[in-house]
Amino acid sequence: MAFLDFTQPMAGPAPLAAVTATPAPADPAPAIATGFTAQEWQIVALARTDGLRSLNGPGRFVRLRRWIFGEETNLTLASERLEALRRLAVEAWHRGYAVSLSALAAFRAAGFSTAQLELLLATISAGRHARGRRSFA
Repeated sequence: MAFLDFTQPMAGPAPLAAVTATPAPADPAPAIATGFTAQEWQIVALARTDGLRSLNGPGRFVRLRRWIFGEETNLTLASERLEALRRLAVEAWHRGYAVSLSALAAFRAAGFSTAQLELLLATISAGRHARGRRSFA
């Protein structure tokens, strides 16, 4: 199968000399991630059951209970990257595409790409709409 480049005027098959004389790029652009790992998808699925209150810090009663009983429970994830993903996923499960700018900025600062953001929001949106429909067949 031949490739014709229609973006150039008088496009036609490239001569063999032009194909072999083109040097390979010295520094190829880094590949942009467009998907998530299995662990990241698991965090997105678990974020479905988290409430918006999980995004806030501990309240007065939780701090008082910690002070009285000495229990130490930390609900945030150990990885900052995964915590940024969880926070954005929780907001997306509850608010859809209307997530906060601070969550988007933290998501991007954690190293996620725009393609991953679009994939995440589209997947969660489809899951939100599927959750509302039930089939009793």
